Amino acid sequence: MIQNLAAGVRAFTSNAFLVEGDRRVLVDTGANFDITDRVAEHGGIDAVVMTHTHEDHVGNLADVKAEFDVRAWGFDTDEPGVDERIADEETVQLGDHEYVALHTPGHKNDHCCFYSAAAGVLFAGDLVFQNGSFGRTDLEEGDHGLLVESIDRVLDVVDDDLDEMHVGHGPSMTDRPYSQIELAARMARSSGP
Repeated sequence: MIQNLAAGVRAFTSNAFLVEGDRRVLVDTGANFDITDRVAEHGGIDAVVMTHTHEDHVGNLADVKAEFDVRAWGFDTDEPGVDERIADEETVQLGDHEYVALHTPGHKNDHCCFYSAAAGVLFAGDLVFQNGSFGRTDLEEGDHGLLVESIDRVLDVVDDDLDEMHVGHGPSMTDRPYSQIELAARMARSSGP
């Protein structure tokens, strides 16, 4: 089961997904709200996995690590709070399934998506969103050309019968989520730098 523990929060935050199962993992911690009580209500976690380290995705990281005595996994261990590195195309267990990490820079250099063909699930972070939206590239480390390449990479790897896509902001998608990635690719190309 995958739950967004940031649902209903009115502060500026990212989504924060609790993936339950054999290895209970929080994908991103969000920011500007007390997530530790919400995690505790669901029985705690075994690890944190980060899609990237923008403040709205890691603002609660220190509190989560301290409260649950867990380590944080991400692409770049030089980023504050990231304890363990997940390399491009390395697998990581989230819940009951193995997910492949896809390094997808463009929004931020350390951005990764996590995909499980067996589960039919993609954690897209801030790469793509609903209705063809895509990650900002006007922030430090943003690169529009790289973002387009990263979206194309995800399209090449992910099955077109993807069941669920969980994104960094806004609603998760269960109705033809692959088509939303295709739309984001077209929109990103047409709004080039």
